[in-house]
Amino acid sequence: MSDLIKSCERWMKCSLLPPVGAAAIRALSRSMCMDTRGHEAVDGLYRDGRNVIIAFWHAQQLMIPFGYRGPGAHVLISRHGDGEIIARIIARFGHESVRGSSTRGGAGALRALIKLGRSGRDVVVTPDGPKGPRHVAKLGVIHLAKATGLPIVPLAFACSKKNSSRAGIATWSHSHFRKGRFSTAVRSGSLAKPTRRHSKRHA
Repeated sequence: MSDLIKSCERWMKCSLLPPVGAAAIRALSRSMCMDTRGHEAVDGLYRDGRNVIIAFWHAQQLMIPFGYRGPGAHVLISRHGDGEIIARIIARFGHESVRGSSTRGGAGALRALIKLGRSGRDVVVTPDGPKGPRHVAKLGVIHLAKATGLPIVPLAFACSKKNSSRAGIATWSHSHFRKGRFSTAVRSGSLAKPTRRHSKRHA
């Protein structure tokens, strides 16, 4: 009986939470005024027919679907219990998942990401991983970039209450943010291409 209850609970989580979670994320995005910084270099890569590796810190994934500007990506998601729920949520934003992490299934996931990157797909990773240390990048993203030849695009999201003081993370420095902001930059080897123009999207 306990196995049956667990199966029912898992079915409910995987069937009910993804649509509710995706709807909540979309509703949250509509409540924000979003400003995107540094996207011009990334847009230029897409115009040239290139693909990228998107990298963002593990705690910032909630609003990342609204900062991504490509045609669709394969996202590395760990195999822990909530991973399936996350995978089904991102599928509702047009993305696919590759399952694995540094602690479980990492080698196979890296091989799958390399194959996808070489075949002309965007791939998405959280370089600090599910267990941290927080905001410390592991070597996996570097190996991925070297194996595929794709540039790494750091993507960050930060937000603050309206008219509040300093809050946020830019790619190279702290900034005063009002409302929500995405910051991106292209990094390939030692080359970084910051851009200065802004674009705003009002919910």
